[in-house]
Amino acid sequence: MNIILLAPEDWLDENTVCLDGHRHAHIRGVLKAGMGDALRVGLLGGLRGCGTVIQLSDTHTHLEVELVDPPLPRHPCGLILALPRPKMLRRVFRTAAEMGVAHLYLINSVRVEKSYWQSPLLQPDRVDAALTAGLERAGDTVLPQVHLHPRFKPFIEDQLPGLIGSSACWIAHPGAPEALATQSGQGLIILGPEGGFVSYEVELAQSMGAQPVRLSDRILSVDTAVTAALSQSAISN
Repeated sequence: MNIILLAPEDWLDENTVCLDGHRHAHIRGVLKAGMGDALRVGLLGGLRGCGTVIQLSDTHTHLEVELVDPPLPRHPCGLILALPRPKMLRRVFRTAAEMGVAHLYLINSVRVEKSYWQSPLLQPDRVDAALTAGLERAGDTVLPQVHLHPRFKPFIEDQLPGLIGSSACWIAHPGAPEALATQSGQGLIILGPEGGFVSYEVELAQSMGAQPVRLSDRILSVDTAVTAALSQSAISN
């Protein structure tokens, strides 16, 4: 945990917060903070800054807080991802938060199992927990917005053109002549499921303005592809 995230209900007054639970345990057990120590803190969805320990007990930590720094910059690209299997989903959420993705769209595909949409990991509290873990690692405060679209064709035909607007859109497809790493500008990256999108799905996305690109000459797992795509597009910008 590289930042202690604060919620509105933590405030005792305009300058002081009271923390318990896993944040208190982390401050005492991992950071081993004592009276007067300064910790990196941030308001969830807001500013970052410093929290000074002013009181410690067995169950609570009180911090005097000063928030002056803005959140870290957002990633230049949004991510559209065919819903991965549940065991990968938590890692994808954390990675999206760590990389500063503003919007994550989870979509359907022929190769997405219907049962994936019933995963408890898609419940709002579980999504927020995974995203928050990514923020705590990255030292950021702004959660990605997660959008669920369980029907592929309506999303691509009805939603994608408006999301693209005047920006770029790339769809990862093995063997594409252009590499994502050579592209620049803000936009959207579309990543498929294990086994990739079927030809119809790629062609439909292309007809709506998506440009096929390759991430690598290797076949990547979904969670690795997410990291590779976000890293390549961040460097190219």
